[in-house]
Amino acid sequence: MTDREILLKKLSSYQFMIDDLQLYLDTHPNDAQTLAKIKELSEMLEPLRKTFEAKYGPLFDSNTQSNKWTWIKSPWPWENEEVD
Repeated sequence: MTDREILLKKLSSYQFMIDDLQLYLDTHPNDAQTLAKIKELSEMLEPLRKTFEAKYGPLFDSNTQSNKWTWIKSPWPWENEEVD
């Protein structure tokens, strides 16, 4: 597995946990422990996202700084593939 794939797997794992806990909050809106866990996971996710975007480009078109079309100038995902 490449470094890129490992980082994507970590990102998706954290995001899945956050999404799952947010669904739980739909039925338990006052659960302070769950809210704290979401905050903790979000704080862990952010540096991973920044690392990924610094190495491989933005994950979403909304993660660009200026012009919404600047993301298109980055390499496409298949252009970043590491060769074993």
